[in-house]
Amino acid sequence: MKPNIVLIMVDQMRADCMSIEDHPVVDTPNIDQLARQGIRFSNAYAATPTCVPARASIMTGMSQTKTGRVGYQEKVEWNYEHTLAGELVKSGYHTQAIGKMHVYPARNLCGFHNVVLHDGYLHYNRKKHENLELESFNLTGDDYLPWLKSKAGSSSDLIDIGLDCNASTVARPWHLPESLHPTNWVVSESIDFLRRRDPGKPFFLKMSFVRPHPPFDPPQAFYDMYKDLDLPVPPVGDWVSREDIDREGLNPVTLKGNVPDQRFKRAQAAYYALITQIDYQIGRFKNAMEEYGVLDNTVIMFVSDHGELLGDHCYFRKALPYQGSVRVPFILSDPGDLLQLHQNEKINNPVELRDIMPTLLDIANVPVPDTVDGQSVLSLCKGNNKWRKYIHGEHAYGKLSHHYLTDGKEKYIWYSQTGEEQLFNLQNDSKELENLSSKEKNRLTYWRHILIKELTGREEGYTDGEQLFIGKEPKNILNNHNFSSSK
Repeated sequence: MKPNIVLIMVDQMRADCMSIEDHPVVDTPNIDQLARQGIRFSNAYAATPTCVPARASIMTGMSQTKTGRVGYQEKVEWNYEHTLAGELVKSGYHTQAIGKMHVYPARNLCGFHNVVLHDGYLHYNRKKHENLELESFNLTGDDYLPWLKSKAGSSSDLIDIGLDCNASTVARPWHLPESLHPTNWVVSESIDFLRRRDPGKPFFLKMSFVRPHPPFDPPQAFYDMYKDLDLPVPPVGDWVSREDIDREGLNPVTLKGNVPDQRFKRAQAAYYALITQIDYQIGRFKNAMEEYGVLDNTVIMFVSDHGELLGDHCYFRKALPYQGSVRVPFILSDPGDLLQLHQNEKINNPVELRDIMPTLLDIANVPVPDTVDGQSVLSLCKGNNKWRKYIHGEHAYGKLSHHYLTDGKEKYIWYSQTGEEQLFNLQNDSKELENLSSKEKNRLTYWRHILIKELTGREEGYTDGEQLFIGKEPKNILNNHNFSSSK
């Protein structure tokens, strides 16, 4: 029988927040073991680093220009011809998704046989004064919240703790028993799937956590691991203005600014704590897999949809092109040595979220649809010398709309609304402290020409093929997308 596949997705986790990445405080023993039993891709990126566009590339294997999602926009239908789960279903897999999907409509199966859903707090389906009842949170069928109400009381809700779902600067410990936390719930449901799966078929399980995305609400035991430690100071580049005239840092959902020191330290500790909580729950799930006798016949991929800036360069949340936001953990683990990889190795070639679908289809020996832009990383593990040279990423983000290019060694950034260019040597300056754009003119020109090539023919009119045009209006959704927009 074909190998089982588990895709473990976390939300908003930085690539450097793992022990195996030599983080000074974050403890991730079970994620480390996943890497030791497989391959870690050290230069993995989210081309469009927010939830919806990133997940579209994961589920379709397509680039952001092919999915049409080059910014963040909700309530746009997912109507793709080929999806990861759908192709595995055609090949005889029993498929199950548990946790976060962040698709539209919320109950879109995206090819899965079944979805047990918890998307966290999504503004568009919580706004009672704007939604039709059919699209409201009450009827989209979030499965975690009714379960929580049955355990903790009918008045329990996602907003009880007082933290906004985008608050990257404030935190407090979880107020209920740890077993009721949404992180534990995802694993409890996943273990139950092992019990009720079809034993005559290989399975594909997408186990998708909402955390460490805000709210930063770890159980007390995990918060206590970090709250009294000396936590690392976020890097601030020589190109950053530290002024915060409007005191934007006081806004709990701020994108930038100077956050009060103690407030930020609590948020930082809670963010790390949520990662360790997930790690322990991964350990719990691996133990259950051993009990059900499936661990050694299962390939596991661990990945995040994007990162969290967490104060880097005085920025918070995601969407921007800096390493804390765009670089993600990407681990292919093979506990049973089914793929016969050189385990416990690190590969430095640039990989992207679009590579997940072709990789998992390759593992399952399933044909990869022509619509897929990504590549199977198995070829990299086998010494492929024809791998891509760089990643092109972007995000429509108002005045901060940008494009970036990176090969994992250098990074070039162009802010389309201002024309500002940045160039970083990531090998010598992984924290992006020094902007080399005024010093390395030849390298700047080299990368600028590549970006012009990437953007030639784009509907926004960013270039005529010879030069970049500043101030062209960015779009969240391209007109030549491969899905249907909702009305």
